[in-house]
Amino acid sequence: MTQENHSPHLTIIGGGPAGLMAAEAAVAAGVAVDVYDAMGSVGRKFLLAGKGGLNLTHGEPLAAFVQRYGERQHAVASWLAAFDAAALRDWARGLGVETFVGSSGRVFPRDMKAAPLLRAWLRRLRESGVGFHMHHRWLGWNASGALRFATPAGEKQQQADAVLLALGGASWPRLGSDGAWVGALEQLGAEVAPLQPANGGFEVRWSEHLIQRFAGAPLKPVVAHWRDRTGLNHARQGECVISEYGIEGSLIYAIGAELREQLVARGEATLMLDLVPGYSQSVLAERLAAPRGKHSIGDWLRRRAGLDGAKAALVFELTDKPTLADPVALAAQLKALPLQLCAPRPLAETISTAGGVRLESLDEALMLRTRPGVFCAGEILDWEAPTGGYLLTACFASGVVAGRGAAQWLQAQARD
Repeated sequence: MTQENHSPHLTIIGGGPAGLMAAEAAVAAGVAVDVYDAMGSVGRKFLLAGKGGLNLTHGEPLAAFVQRYGERQHAVASWLAAFDAAALRDWARGLGVETFVGSSGRVFPRDMKAAPLLRAWLRRLRESGVGFHMHHRWLGWNASGALRFATPAGEKQQQADAVLLALGGASWPRLGSDGAWVGALEQLGAEVAPLQPANGGFEVRWSEHLIQRFAGAPLKPVVAHWRDRTGLNHARQGECVISEYGIEGSLIYAIGAELREQLVARGEATLMLDLVPGYSQSVLAERLAAPRGKHSIGDWLRRRAGLDGAKAALVFELTDKPTLADPVALAAQLKALPLQLCAPRPLAETISTAGGVRLESLDEALMLRTRPGVFCAGEILDWEAPTGGYLLTACFASGVVAGRGAAQWLQAQARD
């Protein structure tokens, strides 16, 4: 692919965290880089993440960190070997942005803002010679192998020595991540796992009363219990939120992959919520068996079980009258309240995407085996992780691996 009489050149399509980090890695390795993006500016999803304080990474030990990537943890671990959480914090410091570890272990910039970091990063990239081309929507390749772009001035075609695709998943179509790349990559022989919602809520058929009174109300703390596809039982404590369509929040996102797979396989999934993690079932039954007197059942649940309004409303929503009247049965219900999940929320509404280019289609440098000179990084790849800094870290790390890999490949081609 390398043409005569010019230095090796990498074309990166997609100006999110993975694409920008790939650009930095490739330039540092001595390769010329141009970044193309469909939007009017790069880093839009990065800025959106900053609205919540920009959770860059997580401070937990590496062994626990890599487990957050589930079935892809071994592959992601190899990316993290090139650029891990500590390296990410050092990188931010090099751009003048200090970070801190919050009480939850999440890592944030001290000023809790994304814009200063992005500005400093883009300034450094431009100073290093990276070119930026906005309003260039990638359309694939033409018959001669040139890249096709839709631009305000019409279609443009561009030859490339090597291409790095960092086009994201399909969870933020309004910011440019729409999954439109799937067909073009399948035509190259890449295996693409179906794009599915990740880090999103699940639908539960609530009554209008619950929706009107408690949509948006947090449930904390609770312990989620679920059974995986192999029949093993699991439990995890955290927080979630009643939404107008069902249930969402960090606890749900953390276990969402398993729940989604159950829905795909069986058409249904059940999540059990322990609303009273501070009491055992037997102690709770004893407390509820005390004479209620003139107290309403809702007041009694608040006094004897510590339930707030949202938790009590959930109990009334999902519990029949005989169970409410029986302290032993009610205690069992409070310790394992069953939520029948109907479906995950649509992909366009979720934080991230599962599925993508299967890692088996790529070599260790994240180059397509069927198309030498084409690399992939970020959410375009088939991996997923919960919120908490894990998504951004793996996007950055895969960008480093792919950027370095592309540079090495280009330099090897130039020597041949």
